[in-house]
Amino acid sequence: MAKNVLSLNLPDLLNTCIMRIEDTSLYNPLVPVSCSVLQITPPGFNLPIQITNRAPGFIANISACDLGIQQSNCDNWNNALVDGLYIVNWSISPNTVVFVEYNHLRIANIMNIYMKVLCQLDISNCLPTIEVQEKIKELQLIKTLIDAAKAKVEIAQNPQAGMAIYNYARQRLNKLAKFYNLSC
Repeated sequence: MAKNVLSLNLPDLLNTCIMRIEDTSLYNPLVPVSCSVLQITPPGFNLPIQITNRAPGFIANISACDLGIQQSNCDNWNNALVDGLYIVNWSISPNTVVFVEYNHLRIANIMNIYMKVLCQLDISNCLPTIEVQEKIKELQLIKTLIDAAKAKVEIAQNPQAGMAIYNYARQRLNKLAKFYNLSC
């Protein structure tokens, strides 16, 4: 390996206040690393937030305070980050040449609602009622839609199509959540 090969892992978390970013790059010990910049563009923002001087192999738990979305009480609590398209760029010097960029569909909030609805299902019996079986089928469809939305955004690089699928899944999930009087 003659150069540094950059890559990141952006795992899905159920923690709605944190976005984890893990540096999974392969660094050549003979090639110096300098001027590291992590850039994150949250949903609804046009310009990225820059986080500098991350060391190779970093693991970052990014909060609303880190992104400048939350301006006060950062020492006491973190506001929830919204679901949606986050553009994440990791670069080292020369930053315009050595970089990697990802479209990341954050799904923490929708997955928390999904889990809450699952908890409401009465499936203690080995054979659920027909009504519960219908809700299970609906939840399976919703989960597949969420997976399809992530695939469209992160694999097919089609954020608009992915967000349309995400919004449709969220709409269907909200109907089930309201049935169980869960807040969306």
